[in-house]
Amino acid sequence: MTDNRLGSAVSPYLRQHAANPVDWREWEPEAFAEARDRGVPVMVSVGYATCHWCHVMARESFSDPEVGALLRQGVVSVKVDREERPDVDASLMAAASAFTQQLGWPLTTFLTPDGHVFFAGTYFPPTPVGQVPAFRQILAAVLDAWTERRHEVDANASAIATAIRQRAEADATARSGAAGGGAEPRLPAVDSIRAVTGLLTQAEDTTYGGFGGAPKFPSAPLLEFLSDVAADGDDQAGALLDRSLSAIRSTELTDVDGGVFRYATKRDWSVPHYERMLYDNAGLLAVAGADQARGIADFLRDTLRRPDGAFVAAQDSESTIEGQRVEGEWYRLPLDERGRLDPPPLDDQVLTGWNGLAIRGLAVAGARHADDEMIALARGAADALLATHVEDGHVTVRSSTPRGVSSAPPTIEDVGLLAEGLLELALVTGEVSYAVTARGLVDDGLAGRFEVDPVLAAAGTATGEQPQTAMRSGTVALAAASAGLAALTGDATYRAAAARLVADRAATGTEQPLGHADALGVALALQRPSREVVVVASDPTDPLRTTACDARRPGTVLALVTPDQAVAWTEAGFELFEGRDTLDPAGYVCHDRVCALPARTGNELGAQLA
Repeated sequence: MTDNRLGSAVSPYLRQHAANPVDWREWEPEAFAEARDRGVPVMVSVGYATCHWCHVMARESFSDPEVGALLRQGVVSVKVDREERPDVDASLMAAASAFTQQLGWPLTTFLTPDGHVFFAGTYFPPTPVGQVPAFRQILAAVLDAWTERRHEVDANASAIATAIRQRAEADATARSGAAGGGAEPRLPAVDSIRAVTGLLTQAEDTTYGGFGGAPKFPSAPLLEFLSDVAADGDDQAGALLDRSLSAIRSTELTDVDGGVFRYATKRDWSVPHYERMLYDNAGLLAVAGADQARGIADFLRDTLRRPDGAFVAAQDSESTIEGQRVEGEWYRLPLDERGRLDPPPLDDQVLTGWNGLAIRGLAVAGARHADDEMIALARGAADALLATHVEDGHVTVRSSTPRGVSSAPPTIEDVGLLAEGLLELALVTGEVSYAVTARGLVDDGLAGRFEVDPVLAAAGTATGEQPQTAMRSGTVALAAASAGLAALTGDATYRAAAARLVADRAATGTEQPLGHADALGVALALQRPSREVVVVASDPTDPLRTTACDARRPGTVLALVTPDQAVAWTEAGFELFEGRDTLDPAGYVCHDRVCALPARTGNELGAQLA
C-alpha cells in the first residue's frame, strides 16, 4: 500500500506527485531517519511545477506502479521543489556536478542516510536512449552498489561531501566580515571588467544573435552587465546589448503576448522550451527598450499577477487539449484563438525573492520609460509582500500559495532581492517607508541571519547561494542595495560591505562572466565616482525628472521626491535629502556628497549630468 505524504504540501510541484504510487516524503530529517532505520538509501528527486521534463519523468516512471513498488522496497523517496528549497537544490547540484556536467531538472540523486550524495543524474527515460540508461537500470545499479559495494559508496559519498564542505568554507571565509570593519577588498580593475565585453563579443552568435549555440537562454544578468558597461561609455557593449535584445524580441522566444520563454532549444531561437518564468521576465525588464518592456509588463499583469498584487512563479510549458497533456500547442495558437482552450496552468507559488526582482524591474523600467502603470504594478507587489511575507521589518516567509505558507526558511535570495527591489521602488516613488524596510533587510542580510537546514547542517553540505546564470543573485542584490544605502545615508560601512560581497565573484567573472555578470556590474559601479542625484518636484511630469532618468550610469543613485517626501527621508536618517525641501522644482547633482548648485530646468540639470 502506498504511503504518499504530499497531498497536504504547500508546494504545487509536490502536490502534482501526490497521486504517484511512490511513498514520497518531503525533505525533512524524519525521511533520513527512516532510511537509517531501514538501512536503505534516500532518493531525492528535484524539480519544479512548470518543468516539462519533470512532467515527462513523472508520467513515464513515477506514475508506473511497478517502478513505485521498486522504490517503496529499495529506497526512501523524497520530492523537493527547487523553487521552494533553493538551499537543498544548490547542495544537491554541487554534488551532482561530480557525476555529470549536464545539470538541470529533474535532478535525480541518491544519498546515504547521513545526507551524502553517492550518485546523481537528471532525466532518465523508461527505456535506454543512446548512452542514457533507463531509470530502472539506474535504480538496479544503485541498489546493487548499496548492498554489494557499500564501502565504496560510503567512501565516494564522504569524499564528495568533504569537497562541498571545503568549498563552502572557503566561500564563507571570503565573505566573512561583510558587516564588519577591516580593509576593503580589492575589486577587479575597471579595465579588466570592461574587457569582459570582448569575451562576450567573441562568444556572440553573429548569425542569430545571443551567445553560443543551442540551447539559447535570455541570460538577463549578462544583458544587464552589458547595459552597465554601455552606460559607462562602451559603444561596443551597447551594440551587443541591442543585438541580443532584438534577437529575443523578434524571435519565437518572445510570445505574442509579450512574455518571454525560459529558453529556445534551437540556435536560431526557435522551438522554445515553453515554460515562462517570473525571474526571466523580471530580469529583462531592467534592460529592455520601451516596447519590449511594455510587453513583458503586460504579461506579468495579465498572466502572473494575483488579485492582491503579488506575482506567481511561472506558467507551465504544457496545457491540456482534448484530454491530453501537450507541450507548446496552446502557445502556438494565434492570440485570438487561445481563449477557446484552457491556458497552461500556473505555478502559484509567491516567492519573496522573485517578487523582489519583479519589483525592481518594474520600478526601473517604469522610471526609464515614464510608464506609471509599471510603477503601480511594482507598488502593488511590494505592498502584497510586505503584508504577507514580512513581519516587523524581517522576511519571515520565502514561499506561500493559496494553500498556506511554506515552512521553507527565507534565504539570502529573498532578503537581498526584496531589499534591492524596495529600495529601487522608494527612489522612483519618493516613499521613504520602502527604503526604511529595505535598510532593515540589508542589515539582516549583512548580519547573516539565515536558518541552515538541519539535514544539510548535519551532513556538512550546506553550500550557501551559488552563482546563477538565469537570474540576479541575492548576494549581489544585497551588495547593490548596500551600496545604494551608503550613498543615501553617508554611512561608508555599507559601501565596504558591498565590496566584500562581490569581490571574489567579480574576480572570477573577469574570466568566467557567465554566472558572475551581475557581480561584475556592481564591482564596476563601486569603482566609478559616486554620483548622487536628487530631483525635487511636486509635478510628476516636470522635465527635471525625465532628464535625470535618462542619465543613469554605474555609480549613480537617483531619487525622485516631492518637497514633503524630502523631509520624510531626512527624518528617517537619509542624510542626502537634508535641506532639499526648500526649492520646487530643483535638481541636485552631488559627487561623493559634494553638490553643485541646484539646477532649476532640464537643460541645467542635463549640463551638470553630462
